[in-house]
Amino acid sequence: MIKLRNVDRSYRTRAGETWVLRTVNLDICQGEFLTIMGPSGAGKSSLLNVLALLDDQWKGEYWFREQCVHEMKRKERAELAKKNTGMVFQSYHLLDDLTVQQNIDLPLSYKDISHARRQSMVSETLKRFELISQKDLFPSQLSGGQQQLVGVARAVIHRPALLLADEPTGNLHSAQAKEIMELFRELNRQGTTIAQVTHSDANAACGSRTIQMSDGWVIADTANPAIQASEVAGRA
Repeated sequence: MIKLRNVDRSYRTRAGETWVLRTVNLDICQGEFLTIMGPSGAGKSSLLNVLALLDDQWKGEYWFREQCVHEMKRKERAELAKKNTGMVFQSYHLLDDLTVQQNIDLPLSYKDISHARRQSMVSETLKRFELISQKDLFPSQLSGGQQQLVGVARAVIHRPALLLADEPTGNLHSAQAKEIMELFRELNRQGTTIAQVTHSDANAACGSRTIQMSDGWVIADTANPAIQASEVAGRA
């Protein structure tokens, strides 16, 4: 489904060039549930943003369902993302001027779905996430946990081919976190490809594959035991 080859990402600062992704080579198959782990500053969120087509300042090659993302213009990448991906952000990224119901409905506006069907899907999602009483509230009127639930609901409502999640349960209590991860497992069983960033071993255990990152490098991959930190260090 996804193929990355020699993907690099850096930022220019007064101190010079700071690298957040270094020569990332990664294949993600259709139907995988990938977990990305590593210490703070390892490059986990940077990698997720590249996969989600939210960052276009990287160098290298990226194929999504055999489409050459690295040759696409920004508008083409945005259209590809709207049709195929769902994203759960660590900092929510809800639209402040839209209600809970409108935020959840937003991804459906990019699909060829009738108004009646959209209303039905939003209603079902509000019930599933126990957000009916908050449906007319704005993000500023919600707790952090409630905003996280809305973010997850928005990401999954249109059943994306690729679901990306950055610490999806970080602001939820344990019962809610367990429910969200069970939802992810259910979606994965139904064919959704998932990539999550997490520090939680329990969340990682829900996936089928884990990669470890450090200083922008992929240093370990349960699908490729040959990758070792010592080998990566030798390339630096």
